[in-house]
Amino acid sequence: MKLDFTNKVVLVTGASRGIGKAIALAFKDLGAKVYGTATSQSGADGITEYLQGQGKGFVMNSLDSKTVEECYNAVVADAGTCPDVLVNNAGITRDTLFMRMKDEDFMAVMQCNLLACVQLCKLCVSPMMKKRAGRIINISSIVGQDGNAGQTNYAAAKAGLIGFSKSLAKEVGSRGITVNCVAPGFVATDMTAALNEEQLKAWTNTIPLKRAATPEDIANSVVFLASDMASYITGSTIDVNGGLHCN
Repeated sequence: MKLDFTNKVVLVTGASRGIGKAIALAFKDLGAKVYGTATSQSGADGITEYLQGQGKGFVMNSLDSKTVEECYNAVVADAGTCPDVLVNNAGITRDTLFMRMKDEDFMAVMQCNLLACVQLCKLCVSPMMKKRAGRIINISSIVGQDGNAGQTNYAAAKAGLIGFSKSLAKEVGSRGITVNCVAPGFVATDMTAALNEEQLKAWTNTIPLKRAATPEDIANSVVFLASDMASYITGSTIDVNGGLHCN
C-alpha cells in the first residue's frame, strides 16, 4: 500500500526544529500540504522556507489559549478546509524536583503539553466528524509511562495525553476518526546535543538497541499512523524507544 498524502492538509505543532520539523518534512515529501507552528515569527518563517511552497508556518503560543484558536482559524482560512491530520507535538519542559517546583511551572507545562493539545483536538474533531474522516496523533513520551525524577509536571501532562487520546478514540471512532499517541524515548535533537560524550554513552547504554532515536524515527511512526495502513489502529500508544520501555 503506497503512502500518499496528496490533497491532504496536515497541521503539525512545534515544527520549527527537531521531531516536529522531521514530521512536517515527512508529510511534505509524501505530497501533503503542511502547516507548522512555532513560538516566534522567525521560527514560523523558517517553517515556510523549508516547506518550499507546500505549506506555511504560523506563530502559536501554546501557553495562550486565545492564540491557539487564532492560529487554528488562520490555518483553516489559508487551507480552505480543516486539517485532515493533526499532530500535537509542541511541548516544553520546566524541570526540577517536585518540592522545589513553582506552581506556575507545573501549570505552564500542563497548559502547553496537554491542555493546548486538547483544545486543538476539540477544534478539529467537529469538522472531522462532518467529513467522517480524520487522523489525530499526539506526541507523548516514555516519561508519561515510566515517570522521571524532576519531571512530575512533564510526566503528568504526557500521561494525561495518553489517557485523553484513548478516551477520545472511543468517542469518535464511529465517525472514521482515529486518535493515537506516539511515545518517544531518548531522541537525538538540538536539546540532547548539549550532553557530553560520557553522558550520551551512559544514556545509550541503557537502550537495548544501543542508540538514541533520530527525529526521523519518530516521524516514520507518525506518518504510518496517519496513513491508510493504520486505518484499524486507534486508541493506541506506539512506543518508539529502542526497547527502553516495553509494554
